[in-house]
Amino acid sequence: MDIRFTADEVAFRDQLRDWLTDVLPTLGDPPDSDDWPARREWDTGWQRMLYDAGYAGINWPSEFGGRGSTPTEHLIFLEETTRMGAPYVGMNFVGQLHAGPTLILEATPEQQARHLPAMLKGEEVWCQGFSEPNAGSDLASLSTRAIRDGNHYVVTGQKIWTSFGHVADYCELLVRTDPDAPKHRGITWLICPMDLPGIEVRPITTVAGSSEFCEVFFDEVRIPVENRVGDENDGWRVAMVTFSFERGTAFISELLGTMNQLADMADVARNICRNGSSAWDDDEIRREFGRLQVEYDALWALTKRVVSQAQRTGMPGPGGSVFKLYYADVKKRMAELAHRLLEREALVFGDEAGDEQTGGDMVASRLYVLSLSIAAGTSEIQRNIIGERILGLPKER
Repeated sequence: MDIRFTADEVAFRDQLRDWLTDVLPTLGDPPDSDDWPARREWDTGWQRMLYDAGYAGINWPSEFGGRGSTPTEHLIFLEETTRMGAPYVGMNFVGQLHAGPTLILEATPEQQARHLPAMLKGEEVWCQGFSEPNAGSDLASLSTRAIRDGNHYVVTGQKIWTSFGHVADYCELLVRTDPDAPKHRGITWLICPMDLPGIEVRPITTVAGSSEFCEVFFDEVRIPVENRVGDENDGWRVAMVTFSFERGTAFISELLGTMNQLADMADVARNICRNGSSAWDDDEIRREFGRLQVEYDALWALTKRVVSQAQRTGMPGPGGSVFKLYYADVKKRMAELAHRLLEREALVFGDEAGDEQTGGDMVASRLYVLSLSIAAGTSEIQRNIIGERILGLPKER
């Protein structure tokens, strides 16, 4: 692992800081979380600002419109934008972090020319159509069917947990094209326009009251064969490319934000009064903060190792699964600590959680962590990957 910055990387950091210092005060306040047209405009507007300044697709190859930066410069970009409170990719995350990198490696030149510039400019929002009601952890059991009919695939089935499906322009879609083949070998990866006839999108309200996830129903939707990425029935291999990015570096900004949140929690602990003293005066509370900080520091070091590997090989390795597994566990323990600090107020969410001392962020985060051991591959799947690809253990039957 090389954690030393070159002179060019230091200069890149300084230039980025200067640009962020100038542009962030001009953004104004973000829109309400449930105002989806405004949120799309906000997210795509920020993406366009990044593009105009030369920071869009920071680690995408320059021949595809990106900056062509090294993974280390990408790490610097994420660190600085998080530290200075810049907007995250928001509803652009599938295109920017998953689908775009997959198209760079697997798509035809025509597909790349059609979609990659539009992704970088914020002109296209993508969603992911992978999981199904009966195919989550065992994704290869998916049953959404695509039947070849001339120059089209006719798709029928259902997807679930499709983030931002109700505002997306395109979907990276996994379908079953050969029901008689072994389950991993009969899958195809398609680019699906979300405005095709036969598509119905139903938002799902989460326990936190948000509605970014959707169910998507396909009723004989005709998708052109030219929208296929990779060969027919080779979609599982293409999906593994997608997953390598999803689990490799996609959580970096979240990790940095969580480390900032831990510092905010420490301030809350210092201000919560109990029996004439603050919660921070509790030795065990301080020890738990110390343990969490050390573990986040270790995850940050692991992130740098994964980035160094990506710089050498061009792909995130299975170390991303190690990160994802451990991060989900540490984040849950942080949520438990927040609950101990807030006590009964940890049960208050929404408009009632407006106390300046605690606010609602810690409660919202506590609800969010319930998904971490499931999203982007369950913890059980990550353990299988670690066992098979890192430790060399026999594969599951």
